[in-house]
Amino acid sequence: MLAQQRQQAILERVRRNGAARVADLVRELGVSDMTIRRDLEVLAERGLVEKVHGGATATGAGSTEEPGFAAKSVRQQAEKEAIARSAAELVRPGTAVALSAGTTTWTLAHFLTDVPELTVITNSLQVADVFHRSGRQDQTVVLTGGVRTPSDALVGPVAVAAIRELNVDTLMLGVHGMNLRAGFTTPNLLEAETNRELVAAAQQLVVLADHTKWGTVGISTIAKLEEAHVLISDTGLPEDARPLLADQVGALVLADPREAAEAAAQ
Repeated sequence: MLAQQRQQAILERVRRNGAARVADLVRELGVSDMTIRRDLEVLAERGLVEKVHGGATATGAGSTEEPGFAAKSVRQQAEKEAIARSAAELVRPGTAVALSAGTTTWTLAHFLTDVPELTVITNSLQVADVFHRSGRQDQTVVLTGGVRTPSDALVGPVAVAAIRELNVDTLMLGVHGMNLRAGFTTPNLLEAETNRELVAAAQQLVVLADHTKWGTVGISTIAKLEEAHVLISDTGLPEDARPLLADQVGALVLADPREAAEAAAQ
């Protein structure tokens, strides 16, 4: 296969799935890791894809554009890991915790499988699957039901009705963007409605948002900044954003990806 043909195949995969991993492309196209990375460089220079750690994602991000779960899962992996570790420290055994859909909450779910006697409410197929695979008998997982979105969230009237009957201690909320004016937002109107019900059901709201979410605005607001009891971001958050957010939320926590990586290695 010529380089141009290979690059076209890569581009079509990225556009179809929203993202592509280097390892998958190496296996499918039968070329070296270095060759794939050079192809991604060429496509990125032409503005056709966005290079990220471990692969590439589709370009462009409007207020209604909703990347798929695969596309988001390759973005800011180190930051999400650090944020998830910090969030897990807030969860106590024997409590009821809601997890919204998203790749950061999905990362968090892997840490929460070690928490005994936990009740988890989620509208995320991916999050529910993490707990299902753990096989713990002392944890209860409630999946809301509803209509599936590109990010594997379950939304709509079925999900809203299920959540409206519940009360949880803490909501771990993943968001598409955060902005002083718009607050915490999502590009999906139905997901915003479902997440607002999760916010209403929780005694404590913990928002998980890596630094790239700052300044991004989705079409629909989930909650105002001041509604968050805790906002967990990472040390990549711009210096000028830190006092602005700290003044709005109950507590601002900045997780350090390097420290998280060191902790994981021990």
